[in-house]
Amino acid sequence: MGALGLAGTMVAVIPAVAEESTGGKSAAGPTWTACPDSVVVPPTVAAPMQCAKVPVPLDYRNPDGTQIEIMVSRIASTNPEKRRGVLMFNPGGPGGTGLDQPAFLMSRGLPTSITDSYDLIGMDTRGVGHSTPVSCGFTADDAYGANIPPYAPDDAAVVRQAKIAKDVAERCAANDTDGRLRHVSTANMARDLDRIRAALGEKKASFYGASYGTALGATYTSMFPDTTDRIVLDSNVGDTHLDQAGLRRYGLGMEQTFPDFAEWAAKRHDSYGLGRTPQQVRRTYLTIAEQLDKKPAPDGTTGAQLRLATFAYLYNQLQYPALAQIWQTYMSPGKAPKVKPEAAAAPHPNDNALTVYLAVTCNDVQWPEDVDTYRRAVAQDRKRFPLFGAASANIIPCAFWKHEPAESPVAVNDKGPRNVLILQNRHDPVTPLAGGKLLREKFEKRSRLVVANESGHGVFMVGGNACALNATTSYLVDGKMPTDRTCRQG
Repeated sequence: MGALGLAGTMVAVIPAVAEESTGGKSAAGPTWTACPDSVVVPPTVAAPMQCAKVPVPLDYRNPDGTQIEIMVSRIASTNPEKRRGVLMFNPGGPGGTGLDQPAFLMSRGLPTSITDSYDLIGMDTRGVGHSTPVSCGFTADDAYGANIPPYAPDDAAVVRQAKIAKDVAERCAANDTDGRLRHVSTANMARDLDRIRAALGEKKASFYGASYGTALGATYTSMFPDTTDRIVLDSNVGDTHLDQAGLRRYGLGMEQTFPDFAEWAAKRHDSYGLGRTPQQVRRTYLTIAEQLDKKPAPDGTTGAQLRLATFAYLYNQLQYPALAQIWQTYMSPGKAPKVKPEAAAAPHPNDNALTVYLAVTCNDVQWPEDVDTYRRAVAQDRKRFPLFGAASANIIPCAFWKHEPAESPVAVNDKGPRNVLILQNRHDPVTPLAGGKLLREKFEKRSRLVVANESGHGVFMVGGNACALNATTSYLVDGKMPTDRTCRQG
């Protein structure tokens, strides 16, 4: 996951919308083999899953030049009479591995009508995991360890974070010895999707994307309206890319979603002692965080880390008890366990994911390069969104990124078929309802919006809303596009 002041020159060298498709079936289809051992298939999934590699150009401006590989996975439909085609998945990120998505969703109870209708296609997108990877060379001791910048309790913290962000951008540039990093973008990932569709021998492909996957899906169907079939965008960034405005909406999402946890905790005050009213629970959060700002806990936890953990645990209501336990631990920080830091030379466990996140986010759109822009944004959002705004408005390495965007951000194409179903929870900490509404407006007659009256991140096969599940299943299986609607809880 608005209007930005453009710094530098943006060169539009590749057409961004309604590109020519790569056609139908490729000359040689993928060779399917066993998936890597690291790709987890839950034991409850009996259907076999296979993997294959699809070659794509590193640089689409030179399609016959250097090729990279995209690894895809497949659980094939076993019902030829009902099979419609392929349904590709993206779980978000950017930088999240998606090879396990077919098996994961089947383990969550994906309706048989969908598994009959489609071959389920997962993948590691460009730069990720088992596809040709990229790396900034992050190590375990790096101050940069998450794709959301830390909460800045004061102006000086923004200035300190700017130095860290600049170091990260320079390290990414220095580590990019093979020149791949500048070609990792949402537009190129969408081009890869169309290459995969052609390699699979399909005239059209359907797509389900969640979180950042909605930006990829919006880009894909905007660039290739004639070869995309049924598109489902779940928990929406609000555009085809994440920009500064989209990142700052995390603060809004936190403010809208936090009251659901506060109400839950207040009802359980006798168990957790976090406050008898939602207002008291909110004060408890702010008090703990501010205390940790002044003096980190013995285990090194800071106020910024406590805020980030709270933000992340709001993704799913099933995590509320664990979040309450975390708060209890730091209400008496002197009792918090002391842990040993990781070895400084150890590789960062999320190096690849963080690298892809930065590459896509920084390559998709021009970010402000003036540190003062972020200082003003943090000061503003600290007041507007006290719970988390001074984190999501803070400076990121895109302010110092080596490469200018190779092309303008892909514009939403509202002239194609009516094939975009937008799903959104009413309360979502990272992709608030505003994102779904923005995308609905941009796609106009091409789309419909289904709002689940739920709290958390993810609607289809995650949130458990029966109305939203039924609407999505009916669309994917029978092509029945619902009207704009709000689905009640449950």
